Amino acid sequence: MVRKMNAEDWNSVSSIYKQGIATGFATFETDVPDFETWDSAHLKTCRIVAIQGDEIVGWAALSPVSGRCVYGGVGEVSVYIAANARGLGVGKRLMEQLILESEKEGLWTLQSGIFPENEASIQLHKKMGFRYIGKREKIGRTVEGTWRDNVLFERRSSVIGTN
Repeated sequence: MVRKMNAEDWNSVSSIYKQGIATGFATFETDVPDFETWDSAHLKTCRIVAIQGDEIVGWAALSPVSGRCVYGGVGEVSVYIAANARGLGVGKRLMEQLILESEKEGLWTLQSGIFPENEASIQLHKKMGFRYIGKREKIGRTVEGTWRDNVLFERRSSVIGTN
């Protein structure tokens, strides 16, 4: 089951986020922020969680890509799956719902920056209709000083912004 995320979900969401950080190829983040910091960096809509039994096993949310109004219909995707739920289709279900929610909110483009080593995320994005648009070489540096690349994917809505 997938439902809207609420503030009470933060303990589970942040735990899954921490698992993603620990992989070393999900994000440049090194620590999970507090809820207020995370909340202010993400859109108030298009926040969802996946539930299996009575446990949250994944989450997805969108961040704005810019404060400029011309980019108001573009969102940056975050999708995180609990370690014990990876490879079970949770990411696909979250992404399907995130796309629906984004279109209800009038977003015409979803984009993602993914570490090249994160093959599962790359395959998920391809499966969900995202296209590879390029690679940003040495776009950021880890706290240890290692430069990392990001591959960029985007998905244009077939419903919003088509004319």
